[in-house]
Amino acid sequence: MAGVIETLANAVSFRQIVLRDGDNNFTCTEVVHKVQQLARIIRRAGYRRVGLHADNSAAWLFADLACQEAGVVCVPIPLFFTAAQRKATLDICGIDALFTATPALFAEDFTLDEKFTELPLALMLCSTPSRPELPADTSKISFTSGATGSPKGVCLSAAQQLAQARALANAIQLQTPVHLCVLPLSNLMENIAGVYATLQAGGTVIIRALSELGFSGSRLTDREKFLHALTEVQPDTLMLTPQLLQVLVHAVNQGWESPRMKFIAVAGGIVSAALITEARAHELPVYEGYSLAEGASLVSLNTPRTDQAGSCGLPLQHVHIEIDYFEITISGSSMLGYAGDPVSWNQGRIYTGDLGYMDDWGFLHLTGRRNNLLLSSQRQLISPESVESELLSSPVLAEAMVLGNSRPYCVALLAPSNPHSSDRAIDAVVAATNVRLPDHAQVKQWLRLDKPFSEDAELMLENGQLCRERIALKYQEQIAALYRSEE
Repeated sequence: MAGVIETLANAVSFRQIVLRDGDNNFTCTEVVHKVQQLARIIRRAGYRRVGLHADNSAAWLFADLACQEAGVVCVPIPLFFTAAQRKATLDICGIDALFTATPALFAEDFTLDEKFTELPLALMLCSTPSRPELPADTSKISFTSGATGSPKGVCLSAAQQLAQARALANAIQLQTPVHLCVLPLSNLMENIAGVYATLQAGGTVIIRALSELGFSGSRLTDREKFLHALTEVQPDTLMLTPQLLQVLVHAVNQGWESPRMKFIAVAGGIVSAALITEARAHELPVYEGYSLAEGASLVSLNTPRTDQAGSCGLPLQHVHIEIDYFEITISGSSMLGYAGDPVSWNQGRIYTGDLGYMDDWGFLHLTGRRNNLLLSSQRQLISPESVESELLSSPVLAEAMVLGNSRPYCVALLAPSNPHSSDRAIDAVVAATNVRLPDHAQVKQWLRLDKPFSEDAELMLENGQLCRERIALKYQEQIAALYRSEE
């Protein structure tokens, strides 16, 4: 099957600008030339597995596409990985060469290749790489910390990545869109659903360093930079997490004028139907989907033609979704397996660990993670993520965590968006949320946090999700007090 570069070369005019990075514009011809030139270097050197560790940039994308063009395995390494996680990634994948913007981080295992000092990214070599076996046809290994924080390398083929991009471009049906990358390029939702699908549609990809977008590590720490970038670029499309969608909606509520965008996909967690409705009332064209690395990014998606707010949309045309005892399973677009875990290879049907259901019209609904389920003392199951998404649909709250396992009712730890918000305002949000929830899932007591969880790295997983066990341990006395108050 043709790769992304061959598809690009056949899809658009050779003079069309298809990539922008800061003040640098690249035509279709220039992108194809740079990628093929880099692919020749990779092939001649005999590299087999190439790591990629750098901030969002055109150079990152050239290296990614060159590996695909050369037929070697590409291993994007997330910037937020710790030293131990980087080491584990190198060992699990058997990386023998590495493109990086920070050579010092890898100096213990790699040496700089002096022959290629003029490349956009430094090229480093490993003299004694391990040679672990990988699933046949592996083209990319995408690492995700998942729900537990333990990195897993998802192996994907080149054919699967291209099929996914084509399916998404066909589902969204936009011609020559302008797409701004706001997620790390190591994230498959940005890499495939954002970049590859945009190129498939003959569009233009705009890349900026994550720090220029207001990110520090995996967290958005400067919302003004983020909003300014959107205002300046005026993109047609975005790929967002629920947290970033919340930022946009709250900004519009405070008077920020949003660009006239055409399509915003949001995935990576449960999104409140109320937040989707509010976003659309502000003319933000938001469509929820269901994304996971094991399915090569988005596997279901609402679109202007097939839409049901509160759902994750219909499965893409090449994806088959089934529910097995409330757990979402996928096939047709599933991974080849996990690197270093032969038992997981070539299973065909993947059990995701996510809970949900399909309604009578075929729309997928996500209800939470199996491992996060709460079982009340009355033996009723509660998805904390569902309750949290409803709480966070209000601009008053920035973060929320719901607890209640083996307890008679739920409690919540809440961080307001504005430290000057009154307790009365927070209480009103909780009361309004409870009206939308079944009795056993309602929040009966809550604690106001002095600072958000995200300001304490120990309380967050590397993928930006809450580390529920550590939070429960840190606040155990305050949580116990919330239950004593009702005794």
